Amino acid sequence: MKFDMGRAWNDATGLIGANRELVAIIAAIFVFLPSLVMAIVAPQMVAGPTEVNPEDPMAAMTAFYSENGVWIFLLAIVQAIGSLALFALFTDRRPTVGDAIKTGAITLVPYLLAQILLVLLLAVVLGVPIGLAFAAGGPTAGALVGIIAFVLLVYVMVKFSMLAPVMVIAGVLNPAKALKTSWDVTKGNSVRLLLFYILLMLAVIVVAVVFGLVSGLLVAMLGTGAVSTMVAGALNGLIGAVWAVLIVSVLSASYRQLAGPSAAQVSDTFE
Repeated sequence: MKFDMGRAWNDATGLIGANRELVAIIAAIFVFLPSLVMAIVAPQMVAGPTEVNPEDPMAAMTAFYSENGVWIFLLAIVQAIGSLALFALFTDRRPTVGDAIKTGAITLVPYLLAQILLVLLLAVVLGVPIGLAFAAGGPTAGALVGIIAFVLLVYVMVKFSMLAPVMVIAGVLNPAKALKTSWDVTKGNSVRLLLFYILLMLAVIVVAVVFGLVSGLLVAMLGTGAVSTMVAGALNGLIGAVWAVLIVSVLSASYRQLAGPSAAQVSDTFE
């Protein structure tokens, strides 16, 4: 089956529209509210790294992540469960909010294991050749191999972009099998998927820039106090929630198109 970008977008917006109340609840609980809470208990998370030293720009970043590592980890886990719960809403099982959250929690560990396995594979397949090229041929050879590795990395990430839908929508909780299924389901459509992702990213960047200018002006008008920090956290949460819903709906619609009708859909057709 050839991937149809227009159909994927229409299906994605249709999934959101059909489940808008449940989607709003999960996005608010797992994306918006955590960002707002972080703005209260860890306002430095919203402000980001400060006092960057031009001679050592990485020092501020290193210090920031060192000081806020626990908060970043907790936020990532909560938002990961929320994203997986959103995927569960876009299945044909028509789950409740509680069922979707339960599915997200159950899928979390296998999903993280699949991500770890993927990182290890990429480190061996792409990282080792780059290191060997630097050691044997110097910076020029290393840079050349690095460019090739980057192209391969983009290709591989497109091939595995269906990992979460495979694990939640198809219910494949075996990490290795889920990775293989994602690879197989994207066969013959990698270029179309990449183009679709690029177009979507460009559109999101344009909207984000405009929204960022307006929200930045609002926050600047409020000064640097607690109210300003909370508003900034709320705006970050809103942007994050919209982005999470958009990405999950697009990936869900893309997977459903590539995988074909589910058993539930086929059953409904003949009932």
